[in-house]
Amino acid sequence: MARLTLTGVNIGAPDPYALAEFYGQLLGWGIGRVEEDDVWLRAPDGGRTLSFQRETGHVPPKWPAGPGDQRMTMHLEIMVDDLEAAVAHAVSLGATVAGFQPQDDVRVCLDPAGHPFCLWLKE
Repeated sequence: MARLTLTGVNIGAPDPYALAEFYGQLLGWGIGRVEEDDVWLRAPDGGRTLSFQRETGHVPPKWPAGPGDQRMTMHLEIMVDDLEAAVAHAVSLGATVAGFQPQDDVRVCLDPAGHPFCLWLKE
């Protein structure tokens, strides 16, 4: 069987550079590569990448989605050791806290392009 290795996740955005800057500041990751319609972030340990690709006609997903709403197709899960501080940091960078929160130890936030992501408390 062929060996398969996940190397990264690519997120569509109306402005890939702006969204890469948001996640770079949120996670403390540096920009590894910039092209006209694509920006790659690289983890400090050299591991996987998080990439952003220009998506013309981007429609932000709704959280939670109702009938006929644009649904999210994936979301990022980010472990934190201080939930309140992590939420404050994300908001200071341009995230918003979603109105619907399904769990006490998780905060669903929306990035500047409207993608939901979860900050969850390390046990």
